[in-house]
Amino acid sequence: MPYVTVGTENSAPIDLYYEDHGSGQPVVLIHGFPLSSAAWEKQVPALLMAGYRTIAYDRRGFGQSAQPTSGYDYDTFASDLNMLINELDLSDVVLIGHSMGTGEVTRYLGTYGSDRISRAVLVSTIPPYLLKTSDNPEGVDKALFDGFQQAIVADRYAYQTSFLNDFFNYDQTRGKQVSEEAYRANWNVAVSASPIGTYECVSSWLTDFRADVARIDVPTLIIHGDADRVLPYPLTAPRLNAMLPDSELVTLPGAPHAIPWTHADEVNNAIMQFIGARTPAMSRKK
Repeated sequence: MPYVTVGTENSAPIDLYYEDHGSGQPVVLIHGFPLSSAAWEKQVPALLMAGYRTIAYDRRGFGQSAQPTSGYDYDTFASDLNMLINELDLSDVVLIGHSMGTGEVTRYLGTYGSDRISRAVLVSTIPPYLLKTSDNPEGVDKALFDGFQQAIVADRYAYQTSFLNDFFNYDQTRGKQVSEEAYRANWNVAVSASPIGTYECVSSWLTDFRADVARIDVPTLIIHGDADRVLPYPLTAPRLNAMLPDSELVTLPGAPHAIPWTHADEVNNAIMQFIGARTPAMSRKK
């Protein structure tokens, strides 16, 4: 199995697991919390069939990657992504992130620029900024996130059940878009993640991405369900779309947070239309 080493902790390497399939223009897929690259099961075959080289990796602390006790912040996550892109010597990359993965895409572009990147797709986006502050009154009170962390400490397994219920809008999708077997499989992935990483990632959700957004200079597609209970639609996708003049927003009516699974056809069609129509390179911001 392929790994890229992104650091060390004491005597152990911090290795990220990745899968690299197909040929053609590279697409890098970055999964959401609390899952792994396996969450892209319905996107990888579609991308391969369309002629794209498809690379999906597990964030540190999740899936088959190492589980260090530090580095659960977006500067480190973006650095990990940068190391993967450099290790594989990728160019003309399409970056696609879901949920937490949209933070990696945004911080990467804000920090490392777009020399190797041609397009970005943000699915169920966390940017621009979730936390309620004096200059971000549309945000969410920090007490909510403190409660999440308290629940993780008290009973991480029960927390993941509660989280996945909202992730899938399971009361509405159970037995329809989401089988009990699929729910259990996702729960198993979720609880296999690093307990420390699970806890620490909640703090990363409060990252202010507004400065990163201002530096994005590639065409960007935003896909979001308007019934998202994890990253509420009014606080995220429309605000981000307004901040990015060269972005396109696709809203999925009645759709939950887990749209790569529950609304795979709609998500795949939107992605294919966006990345399939090649356009001249945009002028880079100075």
